[in-house]
Amino acid sequence: MPGGNLRANSRHSPANNSWEAVQSKTFTKWVNARLSEQSLGPLEDICKDFSDGTALIHLLEIIGDASLGRFNHSPRMRIQKVENVNLALDFIRSRKINLTNIGAEDIVDSNRKLILGMIWIIILRFTIEDISQEGLSAMDGLLLWCQRKTAPYEEVSVQDFSYSWQDGLAFCALIHRHRPDLLDYNALNKRDFRGNMALAFDVAERYLGIPRLLDVEDVCDVAKPDERSVMTYVAQYFHAFSSLSKAETAGRRLGKFADVMQSVFDMQHDYDARVSRLIAAVRAQQKEWSHTTFEAVYAKARQQSDAFNKYKATLKRSWTHEKIELDTLLGNIQTKRVTYNLAPFVPRAGLTPQDLETVWNELAAAEVRHRKTINQYIRQSRDALQKRYGAEANGIQSVLNSIAHALAALCGELDDQLATVKSLISKARPLGAALKRLSDLEALCAEANIDEHDYTVYSVSDLEYDTEMTMKALEKKALFIENQSAVRNMTNLTPAQLEEFESTFRYFDRDGSNLLSDSEFRAALDSLGHSFSDDEFALLYEQLACGEDMITFEVYIRFLVELTEDQTTPEQLLQSFRVIAGDKEYVTHEDLRLSDLSPSSITYLLKDMPVSDVAKHGYDYLAYLRKVFQR
Repeated sequence: MPGGNLRANSRHSPANNSWEAVQSKTFTKWVNARLSEQSLGPLEDICKDFSDGTALIHLLEIIGDASLGRFNHSPRMRIQKVENVNLALDFIRSRKINLTNIGAEDIVDSNRKLILGMIWIIILRFTIEDISQEGLSAMDGLLLWCQRKTAPYEEVSVQDFSYSWQDGLAFCALIHRHRPDLLDYNALNKRDFRGNMALAFDVAERYLGIPRLLDVEDVCDVAKPDERSVMTYVAQYFHAFSSLSKAETAGRRLGKFADVMQSVFDMQHDYDARVSRLIAAVRAQQKEWSHTTFEAVYAKARQQSDAFNKYKATLKRSWTHEKIELDTLLGNIQTKRVTYNLAPFVPRAGLTPQDLETVWNELAAAEVRHRKTINQYIRQSRDALQKRYGAEANGIQSVLNSIAHALAALCGELDDQLATVKSLISKARPLGAALKRLSDLEALCAEANIDEHDYTVYSVSDLEYDTEMTMKALEKKALFIENQSAVRNMTNLTPAQLEEFESTFRYFDRDGSNLLSDSEFRAALDSLGHSFSDDEFALLYEQLACGEDMITFEVYIRFLVELTEDQTTPEQLLQSFRVIAGDKEYVTHEDLRLSDLSPSSITYLLKDMPVSDVAKHGYDYLAYLRKVFQR
């Protein structure tokens, strides 16, 4: 939080007060630039013109985007001026800006050092404090931004906000890096400090709307430029260039949001329709059972038993598979909504997971009733053995039901979801031993001529199937969450592209291991239209696999994102060459070196491009592109 002891902050080490003159001029221009936003007249000297408080109040209302209330617009008496200034100081403190050792009287009396210190704190709070770069903020963030942007320029080394700017090259480099069309950096006379400075100031004001807060002599003709003045001016460059891509970012964000919403809507509509069909089919089956008549004839009871067994082996299994798929689909919907910070999906009344679970439980109860009625006509004894079998089978199904319920109710952060799924997998693993015990019990029932059960409808094969389906669903869910974690920061591709990449990976991942061998990886790339020679693919696979035998999904998806982003059309390449060449008809070695290309890429281009006919040291990129794309 900006603030501090203004009397202490106002002390500077130099014996003379040249810094005061520079700061007064710079801060006055900064204030005038802000006042002009509301068509308010310029000030000549803030240290004097702030004395009645009106200009200070206007400034704070503009930069704070708030009204300070009623004040004296034309104060004549000292007490009126003090009231105005106190109103302004109270507003500053209300914004969590700590001002100490300065009072209204200091400003009314035009105490230059204290006023300059106060304006510097205001500039920090409203112009510099919100700058952030790689975890650094305010002054450190602004300095890091300058260093990053000027890194390709050998003559520029930004280490501070004073000496590093005296030759004017740092200002020119910032402009050239963002708008190479505005000045030819390579044509600058690196020893003409004043000329470079004047050019940067003129271009920034004329074409970028950056107020000329500094004069050339303020930076070039002093032993050490004033850091606060330079920092205030450089901050204008940061904000000017940061705003260039706002419209593009907004459009991309809106398009991505629309794609996501459409995808989520389609998934939700699919869920509603499928749940509705499943519930209708289950209720129709229950109605059919309720109208069935029974006779104490073994052959007929046996026939009804066979029909019920056929139902379990066919229709019921298809319903079980559909229910598990629906649970997974709902979980995927909720996961996707969490991924994009959307509110949870709430299905329509009658189609909620609770409604489906109720219908499913009613079906289970109806199955038990139907089976029990059949068994009353064919079962003779061995009730105790059947109870043991039922308890074991129901226990397994209870575990499966609890896992299915937990899977359907899965929501929250991706890491938490993955931890929950892994715990469910651990919970499901002991079912293998339980199924073995159930199989032993089934053999005992067969020996006792008991092939039907009163206390459960779950056979060994049913439960093995359900267990297998549940384990597959859990494993698929774990892989889905892991893959969602891998792709959630891939913001430069549409959901449709990411879905294509994911589905291709799943298709060639035959064993469901979430890994691809070299042959599977190459087949996946070929299916997506990316072909490589044997040597190229061998080198690519070695680089991506990093000594491993398989390619992970994250490596696969990141490679495809990079590959897709790097694909360009001839028109895009032509535009890129023009930007690098500064709209010249040829490109030079220096142009390529400043464009962040790797040395190997520069060597290749210089070797393959024809020499320009109009420039001795230039290369004809137009002829090069025609040659490449006419092959």
